[in-house]
Amino acid sequence: MEPIQINIRQLFVLIVLFEHGSAIVIPLGVSAKQDVWIAILLGLALGLLVFSVYGRLFRCYPDQPLVGYIQHIVGAPLGKLLGIVYVTYFLYIAARVLRDFGELLLTFAYPETPLFVLNAIMALVVMYGAYKGLEVLARTGELFLAMLYVMALAGFVLVFVSGVMDLSQLEPVLEEGWGRVWKTVFTETLYVPFGEMIVFTMLFPYVNNPAKVSRAAVIGMALTGLNLAVIAAINMIVLGPDGASRSSFPLLDTIRRIQVAHFFERLDVLFMIALIIGGFFKISIFFYAGVVGAAHLFGISKHQRIVYPLGLLVLLLSIAIASNYAEHIYEGLKIVTFYLHIPLQIIIPVLLLVIAAIRRRFGPSTK
Repeated sequence: MEPIQINIRQLFVLIVLFEHGSAIVIPLGVSAKQDVWIAILLGLALGLLVFSVYGRLFRCYPDQPLVGYIQHIVGAPLGKLLGIVYVTYFLYIAARVLRDFGELLLTFAYPETPLFVLNAIMALVVMYGAYKGLEVLARTGELFLAMLYVMALAGFVLVFVSGVMDLSQLEPVLEEGWGRVWKTVFTETLYVPFGEMIVFTMLFPYVNNPAKVSRAAVIGMALTGLNLAVIAAINMIVLGPDGASRSSFPLLDTIRRIQVAHFFERLDVLFMIALIIGGFFKISIFFYAGVVGAAHLFGISKHQRIVYPLGLLVLLLSIAIASNYAEHIYEGLKIVTFYLHIPLQIIIPVLLLVIAAIRRRFGPSTK
């Protein structure tokens, strides 16, 4: 591991920016219709339970990232293979989020610009941030978080005074019972964004106060969950269940409805900037975790040596993973969830914790 450190406040900032990331852009949980806010809160509750597994593993191995302690728990050969799987997963999700924001820009701002060009610009900034390292990303996050919250508060006030809100859109609550809500939780809101906290198992060892890591993460996740539930409820109130479910980017469609005194309108460009900032941090953290994981596994002393090759791989993958945005979303909800999120976010970490507990109780860890 490289000799870098961030403090607890910076970890909290990175978690909040990361968790918002693409979650406020994509139509998260809209299959629950007007009960989407309930699905998000339930996803948060279960996400905190899943995070307790990550936190326990970190307390067992506070000086090792995920790809390091996997080898201690299950042995070097299998552990290295699993480490490669997780590095690939982090880079793949970075490519997916990059595609999300490329499509966002393509749809709302640059319809005539090739998707590759938009993704390449974002990817170059992400690669530069990863090259500079985690400390620089953390300090940059501190600068942006307050600004993003001010813009979010302004957006909420403007939506409220615009007169486009209809609280009856949230009724009836649990119209079809709990079945639809739980289905949304176990197919969407548990894994994105809360299960994606698995990526921070690569960053926790860089925190200068390990004892407070879990507390900062839980507070950050809880704050994000409440924010996302409020945002989802506002989208439903403004767009309605049918409008929100048909929208590719519900929050931006909500912002576009703002019109105050024929003066404050067409504010979606300003808020799109805020969304892009959140997307930058989400892509950067996934990408950085993949880069330092690869450096750790293959004995590369400085992660900077592989930033640009892996960045180019992520860029090309972001274009190749789907032929259009509808296919991209379908893969994310139907394929990635069952074949990547569930095993890598839940099943393998739980098995690792069980094996680690057995080894710590009955004998030394395999090295």
